[in-house]
Amino acid sequence: MLPDPTISDIPASIRDSTVLFAPIREHLRLLDEFLDAQVVEFEPAVRSLVSYTLAHRGKRLRPALVFYAGWTGTPPAQPLVRAAAIIELVHLATLIHDDILDEADLRHNSRTIVAQHGQHPAVLLGDAFFAQALILASEFPTTEVCRHVSTATRQVCSGEICQTFDRGNVHLTLEQYYRIIRLKTAELFEVSCRLGATLAFDDVAYADACAIYGRHLGIAYQIFDDITDLIGSEAGFGKTLGTDFSSGKFTLPALLYFGQLGVEDFAQLTEALEHHLIAPDELVQRMLAVDIPQRCAEIFHAELDKALAAIVSFKNVPATKRLGELAGFIRAQLDALHFPAS
Repeated sequence: MLPDPTISDIPASIRDSTVLFAPIREHLRLLDEFLDAQVVEFEPAVRSLVSYTLAHRGKRLRPALVFYAGWTGTPPAQPLVRAAAIIELVHLATLIHDDILDEADLRHNSRTIVAQHGQHPAVLLGDAFFAQALILASEFPTTEVCRHVSTATRQVCSGEICQTFDRGNVHLTLEQYYRIIRLKTAELFEVSCRLGATLAFDDVAYADACAIYGRHLGIAYQIFDDITDLIGSEAGFGKTLGTDFSSGKFTLPALLYFGQLGVEDFAQLTEALEHHLIAPDELVQRMLAVDIPQRCAEIFHAELDKALAAIVSFKNVPATKRLGELAGFIRAQLDALHFPAS
């Protein structure tokens, strides 16, 4: 059960991002203008790569978090647009690097930078996006924004490093898994909410609550991503799926499956994985047979409930209604998935 109906009773019409983002259409237009203006800040030789990346931005959930955590019902002030742009640049940098690590060919229904230009240009382009984000953060009159963004960037990269070190580690614990996704995914959701709340309101308690909301929303979103990698389709999600197991990345579905195996079965599976005697598709079918996606979905919903509970004390702040709708949008995305029968 959700914590408070005034926050979590989401209209059934919220099924896609166009409906969800309608109240911040002007915010997103200003964001697009701001980001497009950043292209000329890069060297001429790489501007085409920057433009290509900016043209394939996806749902823009993280900038939306900035705008909704700082929602006042009026057109956004320039600092809020700048903060949203910073978050989006950091996020795009992580996607470029993710595609390298996962050897992904498709992102947002288009070829990835690494697929088109190779690893070296892709790595450096991601680095350039990180650097531009920090330049923009440094231009705020206070160092607080730059500090939060720099910390989040460091944490995201640390999470990716930890995940890289644990590729192929069948003994990865759930605690370690949550630590990784807390760093590599939830950190950016958290800082998005904190920046939006901090820049729009003079209320530390509200900003802290929004940050907690963002943290749990980010964890839920990563679990959603793990589930879609298991049962989604490239046509539906516009990116290369099935990369988790093929790249030795054991996410929540695999860890839940490993945890329900007996000692002997786990040992046999471990040996099969180490010697590449089991195909990723076969492992997926085994997980589907014991309702692993449904178990992941239960954890996903629990994290969203925690996110909503964090802001329930601020239900009189109009921004929390928007944050509740955003959580409802993500919940609806999972509910729309087709879960194979066991």
